Amino acid sequence: MQDGAVVATLPEAALPSPDPLRGPPSPAEGGGDPRRPQSILLRPGADLTGFRDAARRLVAQGVPPEAVTWSVTDSPGLFGAEPVQAASAPLALPKAVAGLIPQVIPHRDPERYGLLYALIWRVCQGERHLMEVGSDPLIHRLHRMAKAIGRDLHKMHAFLRFRRAEDSGGEHFVAWFEPDHHILEAAAPFFVARFRGMRWSILTPDGSAHWDTETLTYGPPGDRAALPEGDGFEAGWQTYYESTFNPARTNLKAMRAEMPKKYWRNMPETAAIPALVRAAAGRTEAMIEREPTLPTRREPARAVAAMADQDPKNLDELNAIIKRTEPLVPGATQAVLGEGPVGATIAFVGEQPGDQEDRQGRPFVGPAGQLLSRAMAEAGVDRGASYLTNAVKHFKFEERGKRRIHQKPTAGEVSHYRWWLDRELDFVAPKLVVALGATAVLALTGKAIPITRARGPFRFDRLDNRFQGFITVHPSYLLRLPDEAKAEAYAAFVDDLRRVQEIGRELAA
Repeated sequence: MQDGAVVATLPEAALPSPDPLRGPPSPAEGGGDPRRPQSILLRPGADLTGFRDAARRLVAQGVPPEAVTWSVTDSPGLFGAEPVQAASAPLALPKAVAGLIPQVIPHRDPERYGLLYALIWRVCQGERHLMEVGSDPLIHRLHRMAKAIGRDLHKMHAFLRFRRAEDSGGEHFVAWFEPDHHILEAAAPFFVARFRGMRWSILTPDGSAHWDTETLTYGPPGDRAALPEGDGFEAGWQTYYESTFNPARTNLKAMRAEMPKKYWRNMPETAAIPALVRAAAGRTEAMIEREPTLPTRREPARAVAAMADQDPKNLDELNAIIKRTEPLVPGATQAVLGEGPVGATIAFVGEQPGDQEDRQGRPFVGPAGQLLSRAMAEAGVDRGASYLTNAVKHFKFEERGKRRIHQKPTAGEVSHYRWWLDRELDFVAPKLVVALGATAVLALTGKAIPITRARGPFRFDRLDNRFQGFITVHPSYLLRLPDEAKAEAYAAFVDDLRRVQEIGRELAA
């Protein structure tokens, strides 16, 4: 096998396994007549499974590309054809080839399957470095098709808009989109990750995707008439779009290139564009004539003092204050409040919300939170009976392209949120507080204390020993470790949580 090859294991069958570098089997070896024309029928849309199985079988039989006719069943919906019989032997392909195939399959070009099989055939005939020849007409065309799929996915991610509806299950969000290619199955996982807590459906002319907060399913083509007429959120979004529209940067050519008109009728903000464009020149002149002003300076200390002056009487009042207070760190779209019952025996304090927490408004729901939930379950700690919160209540990040990269809060920023954390713990009144990581330790003690030195039971003197403490690592630390060190570190983390559970049980007795 060549270095960097991806091996797909195929079901056993009677046909012999060919050596891709030696060529196809001869008729005497059981390959039959490799020149006999064969017709392959695949499902409508992006039938990656059917194509993969057919390609494996054809290569095993030594059938060249010119002897294969690829066609698509006219059955409606995403699931119309019977699966192609699986191949008889493993098929080894370079990683670049294996990676390109799923990028091209969703393309609407009816020749896509034939082109991909021609690529596989040539590689199996010995052209192992074919993908490196950018001037080859086949490679050039396939790369252009893959780029078209990438652009179509970007448009769907950016321009799909959900509308709120009601059904027998309660709140349900529905969206209509008309992609250029068969990208629904490739695009749907993005919306699962972004709107995991919502029930939603995406309707397209080719098929539909449905998420019930647990399972992603696909169905037949949708009907745009099934889309709700509109909702209150759309009106609010249009108002926000109008308020952020910069008339000085109006560039119609660039706008049409980035947001083609075919998407406009499904996007509520586009109704305001004509009027905004007409008024752009006048608004720009008014901006130029207006006297310059300095930006308002953020003063976190004053914001904290204002919160303290409101003197909340319970946790709900405290949460209401922080929700309407400007973030005390740069970034964030909303405050992420603590979660769990008042009077919980154990409270866990982390550093700050991450990207997923900021989007969903809940603590510990991202990768680190999922790892924490898994470790708690193994240690016998009931997450639902525990209280989970963070020292800093807003997501501090830096934008790099399309990604929001976590930034560690400074000691001053942790200090700004300390009043909030202290009052929060007063109202929850846990018997044991677990500090997850160095930032939580700083917030609870007022000092930078190495985790390795203080790990285990600990007294938070700054809080007048109102409860017992315990220090351990933050689960995000485990995610950053190299693979060879993760298992041991995770086992130690679970052991820490078992001790937490034992202490909590003793304190609750």
